[in-house]
Amino acid sequence: MKLFKTSIGFLVEENGILLNPMLDIDWDELINRDNLHSFLKDSLSDQKVGQVRISDFEILKPVGSQEVWAAGVTYYSSRLARMEESKDSGGGDFYSRVYVADRPEIFFKATSSRTVGPGEPFRIRNDSTWDVPEPELTLCVTSSGKIVGYTIGNDVSSRSIEGENPLYLPQAKTFDACACLGPCLYVTENPLSEETSIKMEIIRGSELVFDGQTSLKEMKRKPQELVNYLLRETSFPQGVFLMTGTGIVPGTDFSLKLGDLVQITIDPIGTLSNTVGA
Repeated sequence: MKLFKTSIGFLVEENGILLNPMLDIDWDELINRDNLHSFLKDSLSDQKVGQVRISDFEILKPVGSQEVWAAGVTYYSSRLARMEESKDSGGGDFYSRVYVADRPEIFFKATSSRTVGPGEPFRIRNDSTWDVPEPELTLCVTSSGKIVGYTIGNDVSSRSIEGENPLYLPQAKTFDACACLGPCLYVTENPLSEETSIKMEIIRGSELVFDGQTSLKEMKRKPQELVNYLLRETSFPQGVFLMTGTGIVPGTDFSLKLGDLVQITIDPIGTLSNTVGA
């Protein structure tokens, strides 16, 4: 089922039917439940939400007070891209080594205030010359470390800054409106299939300037493995969102521009659409 956070409250879409769970609870408390799937099932109203579609509502980002973290170099294509961007600084070897290391690369990405939702503009840094979106399956994780839902993430990145020196990673990754999440939480009892596809299109004006596709079977590390490392010595009382890395990397001849529309699709979650803003 799909759980939407909207301007009028929480809505659930199941089998194409929009339902109101009628919950008197805040978002943080709701999604930090290890039994989220069964809780929503038990809370669903028998009444449909009129003759409307989810697109008739203002959909908000599916994050409350949670932090957003991210994993890097979890796909082979990402390893190659990071090695290429860092070769002049001598940092390429770090990315090659972390791909095969026991410990994954995990870093802080954004607070809720630096995260935007569906249809909202995101930013690229003014002091960067090479910027890309990074489409990523994003995990909704409870404070106990259980994955209870999935959403779509865009880990907006400055490749010019990160490529100059790997120690500049925090500046390349974290800034105002640097992360996109949405459009919903896909809540399921079972993990997503490894055949799950991730697609990204970038539209400039009316022209498709980039499209790419990968699948979860190309990801080197399992989602729960990444969660286990993240929670080893760090607690998240309200839960946490974890981006799991990208397997779609635009070439060295591509950089985002103001007004570009980025559309990321992960079935069965949906499509997250955002535009580069000022």
